[in-house]
Amino acid sequence: MKAMVFAAGLGTRLRPFTNEKPKCLVEIAPGVTLLDAVIQRLKQAGVDEIILNLHHFPDQIKSYVAAQGDYALQVNYTFEETLLDTGGGLRHAADWFRGEETFLIHNSDVYTNLDLTKMLTRHQSVGALATLAVSQRKTSRYLLFDDHQHLAGWEDQRQGAPPMELLSGQRLAFNGIHVVSGEFLKYLETESGPFSIIAAYLAAAGAGEIIQAFPMDDSFWMDVGTVERLEQLKAYLAS
Repeated sequence: MKAMVFAAGLGTRLRPFTNEKPKCLVEIAPGVTLLDAVIQRLKQAGVDEIILNLHHFPDQIKSYVAAQGDYALQVNYTFEETLLDTGGGLRHAADWFRGEETFLIHNSDVYTNLDLTKMLTRHQSVGALATLAVSQRKTSRYLLFDDHQHLAGWEDQRQGAPPMELLSGQRLAFNGIHVVSGEFLKYLETESGPFSIIAAYLAAAGAGEIIQAFPMDDSFWMDVGTVERLEQLKAYLAS
């Protein structure tokens, strides 16, 4: 099975750690990087080939992965001259996934103990086009799910708009981990340049496809996107 790891970001909120290295190579424990942790979890779920999208310090990532013996995986890379966001990044790498029944996507700055095998099983049993790891946590952007846990909309509170009134369903935060069916790629074809993968999920849901929630509130999860959260994760792992 294949997986894409989003590793192109600049990591501006992790400065000064990312002034001279990409955020996926920031250490979360002695000798352990974020990338190490993500790839280890993907391997446990049966992944044997990964695609990394690169932009910030790409040669460092390639050298580091090579020094790990490619993690005993087949490793491929895409390079983004300008950052393409999540949807554009997957579209840029789409040729690697054509013909795949199912593949995984994982942000490189997310640390979790989520059981990806259970998530894969849930995805396949429902026949969803995509399954998104979500939780009930505070954020500025929410995905809206109906009573069947199918994606029905989204909400962005960053512009000061009041929260939408939900008559049913749930407002949940997306956690940067996806299981995707290969047929989803067609929803990327009409887009170009940088765009969020969430826009493509919403388009697919609007076309009647099942984009389902996978609640993971019983798992540990942390977005290691800031210096403060990096230090919190280090303390958690050391305890």
